[in-house]
Amino acid sequence: MQKLKFIFFIVFVFFGATAFSQSDTVKVDKKKNKKAIYGEARKATIMSAILPGLGQAYNRKWWKVPIVYAGLGGFGYLLYSNQQNFSYYAKNLKAENDGDANTINETKYNSDQLLSLKNDFRRYRDLGAIGCAIIYVLNIVDANVDAHLKTFDVSDDLSLELKPYSNFYSFNNSFGLQTGLSLNLKIKPRISRMNTNINVD
Repeated sequence: MQKLKFIFFIVFVFFGATAFSQSDTVKVDKKKNKKAIYGEARKATIMSAILPGLGQAYNRKWWKVPIVYAGLGGFGYLLYSNQQNFSYYAKNLKAENDGDANTINETKYNSDQLLSLKNDFRRYRDLGAIGCAIIYVLNIVDANVDAHLKTFDVSDDLSLELKPYSNFYSFNNSFGLQTGLSLNLKIKPRISRMNTNINVD
């Protein structure tokens, strides 16, 4: 009897340890997957923050890199060229109003026109700076989202159908035809099948 209890105790300990180890393995796998997903996103985000377009390259979205630099280049040129014009008209406005004979207004514009031009180019310069900042932030957000979507599971359990439909109807002794498009989203449930053996004596 003592031996039987001892055997049951060993079996209980063995299967209990196996169950706990399987549970721990599942938890560890989930943590590893979660860490991998967020690790990829974090890495792509940091890379794009350090060098725009680098996160897109890391996510293998190579076609987005030229778009990022085209946006930064366009707004960067807008910023630079308008800063140059702003400085030029600001300098001539100062020369026009400082009362110093040694400083000359190099343009044909008067003081009011120079002030208006200076303010216009300052506004365009600020728009260029805002555009650069927006492209930079979007570049970081895009890299983060793409890194998350790389692990998104697109399975056969989801299907989307777009098909035409028609319907005949009658109203007050008149007939008509309704036509259009129907959009159906189908979700296939996953059913786990269990084999059950029934013994009939």
